[in-house]
Amino acid sequence: MSPLQIIQYPHPTLRHVSQPLKKVDRQVRDWAAEMIELMYEHEGIGLAANQVDLPYRMFVINVEGDPDKPELERVFINPVISRGKGLSEMSEGCLSLPDVRGPVTRNTTIRVQAYDLAGNEIDEVVDGMLARVILHETDHLDGILFTDKVPATTRSELDHLLHEFELAFNSRLESGELPHLDAMAARLAELQEARC
Repeated sequence: MSPLQIIQYPHPTLRHVSQPLKKVDRQVRDWAAEMIELMYEHEGIGLAANQVDLPYRMFVINVEGDPDKPELERVFINPVISRGKGLSEMSEGCLSLPDVRGPVTRNTTIRVQAYDLAGNEIDEVVDGMLARVILHETDHLDGILFTDKVPATTRSELDHLLHEFELAFNSRLESGELPHLDAMAARLAELQEARC
């Protein structure tokens, strides 16, 4: 399989509802390591599997985005969020929408249940930036982008930026630089069949 790359809006995989992984094997661990490298390369603090064109419920984070702090690296597989409390608004961005930012209101405290790469169960109550990043990345796994959650007034300001991404994507489709949409869908179905 070719090296992973971050896909950009409006690539259809970003709207795909990811499927739970049944097992963690060497391939999944390799993907996670590659995703962490890509996250740092693009100066992010989180990256979901469907942002690298994989249809699985997995994301990686480092809340400080600092490769010199590997102890902050976390991998969450098949996350489930519950017990959201409190609300706060903060400007968010996305590696699949470079240079686009907008205010998003999210819970300040959540419970996250998931698995790590060793197959250990994660069951934690988290708050602050960690909670926000986990919510943002879990949204990705459900096909939701932060731009779906910005206030209507901000969304209208972002529409022209999103339109530029759409034009660029369609141009890449037409030139053959990207595979046809049917081929993208077939590849996702094949990957899901293999692991979910």
